[in-house]
Amino acid sequence: MIEADMAPVATGDGRGGAWHLVDRLRRGDSAAAHELVERYSVRAYRIALGVTRNAAHAEAIVRDALSSVLEHIDMFRDDAALAAWFCRNVTSAACETARRTDPPRGDIAVESLRPCFHDDGHHTSTVDDWSERLHESAFRQRVGVVLSAAIGELAPEYRAIVTLRDVEGLTIAEAATSIGISVANAKARLHRARLFLRTRLDAVMTAAA
Repeated sequence: MIEADMAPVATGDGRGGAWHLVDRLRRGDSAAAHELVERYSVRAYRIALGVTRNAAHAEAIVRDALSSVLEHIDMFRDDAALAAWFCRNVTSAACETARRTDPPRGDIAVESLRPCFHDDGHHTSTVDDWSERLHESAFRQRVGVVLSAAIGELAPEYRAIVTLRDVEGLTIAEAATSIGISVANAKARLHRARLFLRTRLDAVMTAAA
């Protein structure tokens, strides 16, 4: 959920927590600015870093988003609107930065990643099940390294959907909104990205088994 780590706090004035931070920022509460950073910057940085793969770029994106909130605080209806905008703004900026700085990458050809089967339903190639080794710490570490490298091979729009849905745990609808695409397109992108990552992981892990 977009606001999973952003629980509202009651203001005590009868309006409830939904207005808490936005209302205080409008009134120029200096402590509210600090709370804004505490509440939003950590997750935003993870998202920006996941998409750009560059710490300096991620820091700049989050810093710009925080500045925009303070400069345009009147455009937010409540804390929920602020949270949704913040995630959307950071994701968009991260994708734009990655497109500008990444080497060119083509789209993911789904057909080349799908497993092939014989007419009897069996795989045309041997499928090794290495999942039972995930209890081994060294093997889990290896999986993490391979996955990180594979995610880095994805185009920014695929990195974004994987980061939002599989890393940050947003719903597919929330991820789609944050990226600015339809739910159907978000599902298609996520499916392609997962196929690519699974293929990369299978190739490396099977070779290492």
